[in-house]
Amino acid sequence: MTTWIICCFLSTLLSVLFAGILIPQILLVSYRRKLFDMPDERKIHRGTVPRLGGIAFTPVILFSVSLLLGMSILMGNTDMENMMRINAQAISFGLCALLLMYLTGMSDDLIGVRYRAKFVVQIFCAVLLIGAGMYVNDLHGIIGLGHISPWFGIPLTILIVVYVVNAINLIDGIDGLASGLSSAAFIIYGTAFLMIGKPIFAMLSFACLGVLIQFFYYNVFGSAERKKKIFMGDTGSLTIGLLLAFLGLALLQWSPDKFPTFRTNPMILAVSPLIIPCFDVVRVFLHRVRRHGNPFLPDKTHIHHKMLAIGLNQRLAMVLIVVASITFSIANILLSRYIEVNLLLILDILLWTLANLWLTRHIRSRERRLGVKLMDHENPTKEKDSDNQPHNNND
Repeated sequence: MTTWIICCFLSTLLSVLFAGILIPQILLVSYRRKLFDMPDERKIHRGTVPRLGGIAFTPVILFSVSLLLGMSILMGNTDMENMMRINAQAISFGLCALLLMYLTGMSDDLIGVRYRAKFVVQIFCAVLLIGAGMYVNDLHGIIGLGHISPWFGIPLTILIVVYVVNAINLIDGIDGLASGLSSAAFIIYGTAFLMIGKPIFAMLSFACLGVLIQFFYYNVFGSAERKKKIFMGDTGSLTIGLLLAFLGLALLQWSPDKFPTFRTNPMILAVSPLIIPCFDVVRVFLHRVRRHGNPFLPDKTHIHHKMLAIGLNQRLAMVLIVVASITFSIANILLSRYIEVNLLLILDILLWTLANLWLTRHIRSRERRLGVKLMDHENPTKEKDSDNQPHNNND
């Protein structure tokens, strides 16, 4: 166990180091080639900021994990070699899906990709993860179901992968939010994998954490005037979303009966770190459909837009959302030992709904007090169809 903890720590450290080398080079190229995320009336940021930070994610993660695995085997660590052999199928197919999503995101950031084409790619990546053996075969008590047929589990897995990828993509709206929420999720996933005896996945989780730590610094504390600020773009949000989906599905393959000292419900463990982005995308989707808007076009009705509308600044809104996500996760994981899983999810939905109603009430109260409209509640999707335009951060 100690060896695996050291490996996870080193994977984080290596990712921080390599990302610290690569991200400044991406900034340099972006400014020389004028590859910027230009501000407009929909976006929060001001000034020209490069949107290619996500280009660093996949190379850094793969290099860090591969280097550690190779060095461990070279030094005679037979446990590592056995772990790689056992998980060869998952690693191979997962790598194919990650590279495909990485190339799609990079194409979108550079030249633009239609959202329909991105959906097709996401579905194909989900199929690759199913080939890796990562599909939902047990709902662990959700709606009273346990083991389920592949005829139901495989389509459900495709839906989950596409859903999670787009949830992370859409929550990427203010500095540090997507990276902060994802970092918290990777910490929880990495710790869980260590506890259930899946150290390869733990190393991957902590390598993802390392690259996000370095990106978070440039994204939140970097100055656009000094050419030190960068966004992750679709390259980053799509690949991070896929990695979270992959790791979440890996957790669902675990049976709590094998680890009586760690009897957390696997579904709660996999879902809880993603509750805020996943709940938010459902709420926004339903809101757009109810208002007869295009549910696939961007607007300013996400949870972070609501928090800005009540008068919070970007950084405080980001911190509060990330803290709320961590609180949700820890509370759910602990309570899942004592509260039935469906009741726990109902409580989560109730809390989320009440929080959004409270925010909406305060926004409207502030609008009446200031005499201005802070959010377009009635017609949030006024933008022209930007199907061919790259998705940009800080929407």
